Amino acid sequence: MPAHPNSRSRFSGAKLTAYTRPLANLIEQLQRLPGVGPKSAQRLALHILKRSPQEVEQLATALIEAKQQVGLCQVCFHLSAEPICDICRNPQRDRQTICIVADSRDVIALERTREFSGQYHVLGGIISPMDGIGPEQLNISSLLHRISQQDVKEAIVAVSPTVEGETTTLYLGRLISPLTKVTRIAFGLPMGGDLEYADEITLARALEGRREIS
Repeated sequence: MPAHPNSRSRFSGAKLTAYTRPLANLIEQLQRLPGVGPKSAQRLALHILKRSPQEVEQLATALIEAKQQVGLCQVCFHLSAEPICDICRNPQRDRQTICIVADSRDVIALERTREFSGQYHVLGGIISPMDGIGPEQLNISSLLHRISQQDVKEAIVAVSPTVEGETTTLYLGRLISPLTKVTRIAFGLPMGGDLEYADEITLARALEGRREIS
């Protein structure tokens, strides 16, 4: 019986796959997204293939435009398609109160509470010596400049209560306290919890229960 034409590639140690190459590539790219495992990537890829060409083109265009057009606000470093983000441009926001967060996901989480009417400052991460991230890699110098120039009355540190987050909070407290009142939000979260995953009620109460950093 003649050998199957694919028998050599199938049994020579080459990687086996049940997907045609373009589909396998799509699944591989989707797996690179955070929180997307092999099964989720497969489900998403198959869902995309079922959509109309117009819908897929709209998705591809949205991805490209977001990557090309979205940058960082020049004032607070929140994600923005404009040089200055909507929050910083809003005259109704309280310029004398700044909430300091690690990244833009935290801004989005806090905005969902509808309890905070001040402005934000995104650090771009937290102090983590193990990852090679020190204060100089974060947007701290620009924060201190804002506090001094805007006559800020209160700086609220809203960083997740991890070990690195605590280090960052205490470090900021020492720097900011000579300039203005500095507080930290109260947490209804376990130690090590992430701010972005907290529900709106927990975050709202955390803002209300903030206390001064000593």
